[in-house]
Amino acid sequence: MAKQPESDSFMDMFGRFGRDLKVPNVDIEAILAHHRRNLEALEKSARASAAGASSLFSRQREMLQDTLREIVDMAQDYRVPGNPQELMAKQTEFARKSFEAALKNAGEAAELVKKSGTESVDILRTRIKEAMEEIRAGYEKK
Repeated sequence: MAKQPESDSFMDMFGRFGRDLKVPNVDIEAILAHHRRNLEALEKSARASAAGASSLFSRQREMLQDTLREIVDMAQDYRVPGNPQELMAKQTEFARKSFEAALKNAGEAAELVKKSGTESVDILRTRIKEAMEEIRAGYEKK
């Protein structure tokens, strides 16, 4: 057998292999296009996930800055009251505001995560449907 030049591309070798084995005519370009679209969908999904994570981290940083600003404002306005009831009322109000802010922030963060995950999964789901249609169309040609 004659030695083949080493500059053959993978596609050339694959095509020659199929011809040598007398494999039924296979549209290599269609197969490559199919997998290329799969990879593009994965890349798009990963970008959507990364954008969601970036938005989440940015929003969490803003939430932390807002919380720290509120604590500083409260601390500056804080004066030790003369009687225990006033002290208890101020501490209770601070705890209530802190709890409400934490709940609001947690809900917002959860919504950002959900949106990002849904977008990423939707991209993949759409590609899976397209791939199944491509496979079905390939069988219908035969």
